[in-house]
Amino acid sequence: MFLHLGGSSGKVGMLLIRRVGLFCRSAHLSPQSLEYRPIKKVMVANRGEIAIRVFRACTELGIRTVAVYSEQDTGQMHRQKADEAYLIGRGLSPVAAYLHIPDIIKVAKENSVDAIHPGYGFLSERADFAQACADAGVRFIGPSPEVVRKMGDKVEARALAIKAGVPVVPGTDAPISSLQEAEDFAKTYDFPIIFKAAYGGGGRGMRVVRDYEENLNLSLYISLCPFSQYLFFWLSLTGDKYGNVIHLYERDCSIQRRHQKVVEIAPAAQLDPHLRERLTSDSVNLAKQVGYENAGTVEFLVDKHGKHYFIEVNSRLQVEHTVTEEITDVDLVHAQLRVCEGRSLPELGLEQDKIQINGCAIQCRVTTEDPSRGFQPDTGRIEVFRSGEGMGIRLDSASAFQGAIISPHYDSLLVKVIASGKDLPTAATKMHRALTEFRVRGVKTNIPFLQNVLSNSQFLYATVDTQFIDENQKLFNLKPTQNRAQKLLHYLGHVMVNGPVTPIPVKAKSSSVDPVVPSVSLGATFDVAMRFLWECPWKRLQELRALIPNVPFQMLLRGANAVGYTNYPDNAVFKFCEVAKENGMDIFRVFDSLNYIPNMLLGMEAAGTAGGVVEAAISYTGDVSDPMRQKYSLEYYLKLANELVKAGTHILAIKDMAGLLKPEASRLLIGALRDRFPDVPIHVHTHDTAGAGVAAMLACAHAGADIVDVAVDSMAGMTSQPSMGAIVACTKGTKLDTGVSLDRVFDYSEYWEVARGLYAPFDCTATMKSGNADVYENEIPGGQYTNLHFQAHSMGLGNKFKEVKKAYVEANKLLGDLIKVTPSSKIVGDLAQFMVQNSLSRAEVEERADELSFPLSVVEFLQGHIGIPHGGFPEPFRSKVLKSLPRIEGRPGASLPPMDFEALESDLRMAHGDEITPEDVMSAAMYPKVFQEFKEFTSKFGPVDCLNTRLFLDGPKIADEFQVELERGKTLHIKALALGDLNKSGQREVFFELNGQLRSVLVKDTAAMKEMHFHPKALKDVRGQVGAPMPGKVVEVKVKPGQKVEKGQPLCVLSAMKMETVVNSPISGIISKVHVNADSSLEGDDLILEITE
Repeated sequence: MFLHLGGSSGKVGMLLIRRVGLFCRSAHLSPQSLEYRPIKKVMVANRGEIAIRVFRACTELGIRTVAVYSEQDTGQMHRQKADEAYLIGRGLSPVAAYLHIPDIIKVAKENSVDAIHPGYGFLSERADFAQACADAGVRFIGPSPEVVRKMGDKVEARALAIKAGVPVVPGTDAPISSLQEAEDFAKTYDFPIIFKAAYGGGGRGMRVVRDYEENLNLSLYISLCPFSQYLFFWLSLTGDKYGNVIHLYERDCSIQRRHQKVVEIAPAAQLDPHLRERLTSDSVNLAKQVGYENAGTVEFLVDKHGKHYFIEVNSRLQVEHTVTEEITDVDLVHAQLRVCEGRSLPELGLEQDKIQINGCAIQCRVTTEDPSRGFQPDTGRIEVFRSGEGMGIRLDSASAFQGAIISPHYDSLLVKVIASGKDLPTAATKMHRALTEFRVRGVKTNIPFLQNVLSNSQFLYATVDTQFIDENQKLFNLKPTQNRAQKLLHYLGHVMVNGPVTPIPVKAKSSSVDPVVPSVSLGATFDVAMRFLWECPWKRLQELRALIPNVPFQMLLRGANAVGYTNYPDNAVFKFCEVAKENGMDIFRVFDSLNYIPNMLLGMEAAGTAGGVVEAAISYTGDVSDPMRQKYSLEYYLKLANELVKAGTHILAIKDMAGLLKPEASRLLIGALRDRFPDVPIHVHTHDTAGAGVAAMLACAHAGADIVDVAVDSMAGMTSQPSMGAIVACTKGTKLDTGVSLDRVFDYSEYWEVARGLYAPFDCTATMKSGNADVYENEIPGGQYTNLHFQAHSMGLGNKFKEVKKAYVEANKLLGDLIKVTPSSKIVGDLAQFMVQNSLSRAEVEERADELSFPLSVVEFLQGHIGIPHGGFPEPFRSKVLKSLPRIEGRPGASLPPMDFEALESDLRMAHGDEITPEDVMSAAMYPKVFQEFKEFTSKFGPVDCLNTRLFLDGPKIADEFQVELERGKTLHIKALALGDLNKSGQREVFFELNGQLRSVLVKDTAAMKEMHFHPKALKDVRGQVGAPMPGKVVEVKVKPGQKVEKGQPLCVLSAMKMETVVNSPISGIISKVHVNADSSLEGDDLILEITE
């Protein structure tokens, strides 16, 4: 059923209907009674593509053109395509400007305009506008004012159709004035019914009603329509001033969303010839009945039994007139202009027997809407525009060009794409190919959705109806666009404007020399790959495995902490090892920062269950060669090793992260382990901070170690590992000869010496100039030693690093003399920096432990979050710090509930799309926030792992030319051209040449924006902050500060591109602050209000 809302703009659009185009003229005039009056100048009282379409027709006919434009449309293409252009509606809203009849008429009269073409929308079906033109002596290119009035009044149009013998949809004969009338109607015909505007056009004026209380308004015209499984046909007509009327066959516009046409087809495929005859005959009869002149369209609904019903007449040119033109070879705009001049249809060669159907045509409306978000309009600047063209393709557009600004003020139509072929499948193939060629960047479009429609078998077999979209949710399984090139330009521009994205520890320039051999991928700490390199660690592993298929790979597994710094449920550790093994990992070096056996055993079991080689690593501290240091004695390590070997480790490792193994201690420890476990491979890892690493590793080798870790010469020494070249040279010719050629070592080292220069800001030599034997006193691990040094310099405390190291010793003693490996080393470091920053001695910390606010890592350690240290927790320090805080007894992860990976994957797909992999799920399980930031970064900046190191860190310099290989066979050729001045939005335009074409990106200057005021953005990780889901204007604010709201309650209404969106409350709570008012203009994610739970 249809309800027509009196006085509001609306139109049919929910059921499949085909329209037949009409051109008519008064039946009471003869050619002799009219005078042919040529048109010399035409104004189009419209904007966008329809204005340009009319201008082109005028130019072809030698007619001068005039455009009008609003203040917001000064940069629009239709203004530039006309011979003359004039501003209208100064000071009015964007839409009101094009509805301001006095201004339009004034411009027409002042500039000797002969005729005005209304286009579609705006004033095109306003009888008062047609009359204003007549009163001003300017011809209206369309029907007479009286016909426009009659056809615009849906009640009168329905009565005229009945009088002409045309079947109509059951409904009320007049606008209803009360809810009771609507209820009486519904009782007669049953629900559902449709409300339809009594005046105006457009499917936005229709609304389905399923019960008595839903969406009922006064002044309604009700028309019955059991709307499921119907077809919508539009019949195109044209008539002249002499009573001649012809039809141009039908268009199938059944594929609709929210009663708005999405895809239009002409002619209707598989239409029964008898039905076509009835449709065309009724359309022509109705047009003649009213004396219709010029172009128009009659709208019908056809049910599943083949019965047709009149809906309305659109007394204007239709958006989809293009497909009618393509199948009939009739230029409808030419015909409109000539008919307005006084020509008859026969004079123009437009006679019914000459109008034939030639093939099939499809029109797709490419809009700046996001199908994945309910077709919300998108706005912004088009950064890239490349259209699909070729044989059988026609494009009608206006704002489709690079640099165009898509505003929220007007319709979201970007370009109409029309494909022609011999039949529907052929036209669909051409359309799909053309849409695939399109590249639109900067704003979202509905192209992926349209491609799904065109690929649907129901569409290709022409069995669609008005429920097609609603019943085919697979149409919304959208293939994501990659947009890699433009995203990389955004990244490069961002670095050029704002500097490196990755935090730089010190101000040191990267080397300008590149390595002379091709770069190879290397491993990185799991979270560092995502956090600082913005790369997927799994992808890196997969690429390495493919390049190096025959060398075992090893990873570090922090026992029950997996690759993180916290506790995980047991099933998460097992799952991580399983996925790592599937991706090419072979050996799992399992350790625990406290040597806490329960944590280590869990990691070993997880690695073994996954099928990996288990290497249990004992973290080393103290000095087994010093009889005065008994906490971590030789017997302690032997006892640990015995438990690990009994547990089934395949390899036994000593993990000396601080480089504390002296040659004598190496001989004692490794010798004892070799004697105790003669058949177990022994692996030793150390750092060379003190400079004795080579001697210590040689001592280990002589004592029976099978493997020692080294670093290539150019990367060795200080806080890194001992020198590979030194070990190879010292063992050459002995029973420990490695068999490695020194020449190969030197070649390898030369490459990394040059590569190291690229990372100068991160190099330990930027602040450290030598190793330091004081590590035997402070026991700071190599990696942490470097980090603390960087931190001290970055905070201006470089001259106090000695003080930091002393505090580290005292902090270690406060915590009970810990084994210091990540994360325990971080806990000691956090406490040390806390002491230095607050000028606290060890004694003062112990004395004031119950009142100081300690770093969270220290508190959680004392609670037992990472396990139990050897010898237990320090008392009374622990009790004074914790007071009444809860304590964890035993293995921390044992009490955690299993992780729900299916739910996690579902959440990730909801947030990031269906491209989520099992590896992504594991990344999110280990580092939820880091993974979220990684996905947001790559969504914005693309695959930055394609960039070389210098481009990644420093960006290009002006005039730099370089290549970026996205994948095999796809290489970008880029040149940095210029950096623009700061604009009023705090942005700089950065210009590039990409593959020979000019490209530009707008980059926010973060430093400049700190001094400029902008509307705050909603933080996604703060639950109570509600952001704008799309750019637009605030129509209504429904709440105020202090008001209590429930989850799902409407907060405000936004409007953009004729679409209103209600923003609902995501949570229940109290409105703490409202950041917008009615009429506020917002960008996407602008903060609307804040809610306190």
